[in-house]
Amino acid sequence: MARFPDLLHRALFTSFSLLGRRSQGAVLRRYFDWWHRRPDPWRLSSDTYEQHKYQTTLGQLPDAAYPRVLEAGCSEGVFTELLATAYPDAEITGVDISEKALERARLRNGKFAGRVRFVHADILDHDFRGGFDLVICAETLYYLGGGDRLRHASHRLASLLAAGGLLVLVHPWPEAQRLHRFADAAPGLSKIGERVEHHVHRPFSVSLYRARP
Repeated sequence: MARFPDLLHRALFTSFSLLGRRSQGAVLRRYFDWWHRRPDPWRLSSDTYEQHKYQTTLGQLPDAAYPRVLEAGCSEGVFTELLATAYPDAEITGVDISEKALERARLRNGKFAGRVRFVHADILDHDFRGGFDLVICAETLYYLGGGDRLRHASHRLASLLAAGGLLVLVHPWPEAQRLHRFADAAPGLSKIGERVEHHVHRPFSVSLYRARP
């Protein structure tokens, strides 16, 4: 069951989703810039739960090269750094709606300059060129509310994949069943795996989808 603070959190962002898409995006930019007024507000770089989630996600990825990678909602680039280390030949794009977060992401990943870049954008509206071999979206979809916004986000993420590319969604369980339902039903995707970590204080799911040729 979701914890009460999480339920309040979700209710807040569901109310934001009643705004038009541009207005919702503007509110989210201000919200996340406010959160990132201080470094690492969610302790992504130090919390043992977050580190476990990152390692679990990496451990679920099929053994492959992944030349082009996109991380949607990269925050301060903590997981981006792990990706860049795990896949030293990959070109990685991190996307986030908070410029304050991205300033720290660029500093953290400066050693990977030339193959890791960060883009300040709303993934729903930015005109990205597709063809990514790996797209990862973690702890992000619940900020969009539900219904049409969630459907659009799921289809948008799928559209960024190259033929045979891998989409990875990581969200709290059992809420992931709702958040991932449009990816589950997308005609261009095949679900190839799911791991649910039940035995942690905040259970989560790692779901994997392959883009059909």
